[in-house]
Amino acid sequence: MLRWITHNRLYDLARQGRRLTPWWALLPLAWFILLFTQIITLPLVLLMSGREGLVSGQPVALSGLMQGLLLAVAFGAVVLLVWLWVRLYEKRGLATLGLERGGVLRRYGRGLLIGLLTFAGAVGLMALFGFVAPEASDPSRVGLAALGGVLLVIPGWLVQGAGEEVLTRGWIMPTMAARYRPWLGILVSSLFFTLAHGLNPNLTALALVNLFLYGLFAAVYALREGSLWGVCAFHSAWNWAQGNLFGLAVSGNQAAGGTLLDLMETGPDRFTGGAFGPEGGLAVTLMLLAGIAIMLAWDRLPFSRH
Repeated sequence: MLRWITHNRLYDLARQGRRLTPWWALLPLAWFILLFTQIITLPLVLLMSGREGLVSGQPVALSGLMQGLLLAVAFGAVVLLVWLWVRLYEKRGLATLGLERGGVLRRYGRGLLIGLLTFAGAVGLMALFGFVAPEASDPSRVGLAALGGVLLVIPGWLVQGAGEEVLTRGWIMPTMAARYRPWLGILVSSLFFTLAHGLNPNLTALALVNLFLYGLFAAVYALREGSLWGVCAFHSAWNWAQGNLFGLAVSGNQAAGGTLLDLMETGPDRFTGGAFGPEGGLAVTLMLLAGIAIMLAWDRLPFSRH
């Protein structure tokens, strides 16, 4: 029933190279890639901190542009470094990271939609219990007034989602699965993803649990499709919805560029996530568990199509 987990196109793609990176080199190299990209974007972070809001009449658009540029540079560098390694050492191409050309638009569009709906479902759960409310904030940073910034930041989120997925579900997971065991690839990539967010502000124990659950969900999503395009889009849409659609914290960070809606959590932190944002609360826990269950049981659902 779960043969797609043990025998998968992503594993076959990883095996197309001349060699597979062993775990003792793979994991330190993955950490180095994350650290290196943070270092090279530090000047841009300082520039953004010093210039945000200083362009007359366009503070939101400027912050959205700068945030989008920061995300694109940092996570574009992640994709570049992973590609260079698999090209030069493993002797395989970019497409073998789950980025084959077939069905790109269909998978990517579906991923965007599922990502938006899934996060909206978490917000809906909070609203159902009366745990969110509109927040009174600067009107120049909300709604139509913020549209420029909200749109300008989107390309950055698209690159950010792809960067994290290429590193974890495109490289770490298939490499570990193909060289060792499939379950090890899923577990290690999910743990890596969790620990990679370990220094985020306002982190809680439940936030760590949810980050791990997100890693599991993203893994089964990618494996279910045998491709990375859908989960890349899901990741980007999920983050954009948090920060620039609903105005909530994204993994403990406030998103720049304004927001179409501006909500605040009013319920208990264990359900809403508190200062970490919804990813630290039970509403997201429930949505991720439901998502994992749906992916695992997809073949048996009455509306599934093969």
